[in-house]
Amino acid sequence: MNLVARPCRALTGEVSIPGDKSCSHRALILGAIADGKTRIRGLLESSDVLSTIAALRALGVQIEKCGKGEWVVNGGQWSTPADAVDCGNSGTSARLLIGALSSMPGVSATVTGDSSLSSRPMARLTGPLVQMGARIDGGDRLPLSVHGGRLGGIEHRNVPPSAQVKSAVLIAGLSTNAPVRIVEPVPSRDHTEIMLAAFGCPVSVDDTPGGWVITLGNQRRLLGCDLTIGADPSSAAFPLVAAAIAPGSDVLVRGMLVNPLRTGLYETLESMGADIELSNERIQSGEIVADIRLRYAPLRACHVRADRISAMIDEIPALSVACAFADGESVIEGLSELRVKESDRLGRIVAGLTACGVVALADGDALRIFGRGRARGGARITTHGDHRIAMAFLMLGLGASNPVEVDEAAMIATSFPDFTDTMRGIGADIE
Repeated sequence: MNLVARPCRALTGEVSIPGDKSCSHRALILGAIADGKTRIRGLLESSDVLSTIAALRALGVQIEKCGKGEWVVNGGQWSTPADAVDCGNSGTSARLLIGALSSMPGVSATVTGDSSLSSRPMARLTGPLVQMGARIDGGDRLPLSVHGGRLGGIEHRNVPPSAQVKSAVLIAGLSTNAPVRIVEPVPSRDHTEIMLAAFGCPVSVDDTPGGWVITLGNQRRLLGCDLTIGADPSSAAFPLVAAAIAPGSDVLVRGMLVNPLRTGLYETLESMGADIELSNERIQSGEIVADIRLRYAPLRACHVRADRISAMIDEIPALSVACAFADGESVIEGLSELRVKESDRLGRIVAGLTACGVVALADGDALRIFGRGRARGGARITTHGDHRIAMAFLMLGLGASNPVEVDEAAMIATSFPDFTDTMRGIGADIE
């Protein structure tokens, strides 16, 4: 299925954004480990999250849907599955499940995925788990066979920063009484730390001269709880960036997750001159959420340094579109991780922008975009199965002089199932 986005007038109205993908995965997996029932509201029902649900069910976990976005997980003992556990295209599912499985004595499973996921490196994950005593058969790619057992402690230096690796280590550490500490010179997403506390396992985070030190608490038995998940800032990035480049736009997102380690895009847009307003800030299941409103204003170029990338890594495709419509040269540093996402995301951004008449180049692990306040568009973008590339260039088409087509769009459902209808609801011309 291909989609075409045509230049449109102002985008206006309230946008309904699905629950955060990172938090949805973690809520399901921690709920499956916890004793008792966990009720989750606002769960993202995307194909990636459904892969986590299917994987947990294959491992013997009972999970029931009670309504739209509302699920109940009956936690407890996992069991060895009859077949391989298929995580589809979801790297978060695979990495966090490998961490959980490695600490479950008597449970063995082979974790696999589709061709895209099976091409993504896993050594950064398996290295610290093996150091803790995990038995994992395989190389640097899926499939990997995990044989659960008693693990020891670890002090792991999380470089380069990876929230998935950190989370897998913390989850694996729940089964041991030994110290589990992670040091991060640059902090990565902390949803696992926050959510573990909701399940009854406090995690301390200390700012030291050597970096952030995350220590798993001594009380490691998880108890089922009620969770409400905020709107996903990575999904909200697309309609909000579209509003930032379409004159006259005024778009509102309610209940968006504004965790300080996830707001890099919005802080950058504000520095570029975007008119952004946050209101109604509150705590929801341990996370900060707020309503965010963006009104169109002319954009200027930005310079994003490497130490800010972890707070916006999934939003770089959307930011690149904003930079294409800014005035001047934008530089985004520290993007080596984009080479090993669902596609070579850095290469796809440069190729797509170039096809749309925007001068852009990869300079090592930096992206340089020479914006002129407008973009020609008029291109057919090869997405290589990358959902964020598809959505980003459809947003470019809404603000460009000519339509932009993406060669496939079904994979957008991995993170934003109702993307097309949501965008049409605020005035976007996408078909």
